[in-house]
Amino acid sequence: MIALIQRVASASVVVGDETVGAIGPGILALVGVERGDGEAEAARLAERVATYRIFSDEAGRMNRSLLDTGGSLLAVSQFTLVADTASGTRPGFSRGASPEDGLKGFERFVDFVKAKGIATATGRFGAHMKVSLVNDGPVTFWLQVPPPRTS
Repeated sequence: MIALIQRVASASVVVGDETVGAIGPGILALVGVERGDGEAEAARLAERVATYRIFSDEAGRMNRSLLDTGGSLLAVSQFTLVADTASGTRPGFSRGASPEDGLKGFERFVDFVKAKGIATATGRFGAHMKVSLVNDGPVTFWLQVPPPRTS
């Protein structure tokens, strides 16, 4: 499971003419679910996103997490994060979860984050979304929890 996280001053998601999710200061997380990801991977990624120290402390150092700051999370599903781009000019998606498993994994991730008491908004799974953000920094990190190995 993968999350591309960005520290934001604000972020929102629009589907059609409707704003389906919006936050103030916090994290925008673009989330991709890989084939084989399950509850353990969703829980681990949620823990990492919630506790990753990307917010400044009093000394201006990145020492505070989303939990420490009371910021919000905007989670947006993005299957293109799991693309194989190693060769050629067209991405391959064989590493990605099926749409059903992708939805389940994304929902698990969101549920785990909400259980930590973090105010969470989402995009709409499978929809064409327009994501707007004001990146604060800019500060952007790639977090990955590998799926379990199959023998």
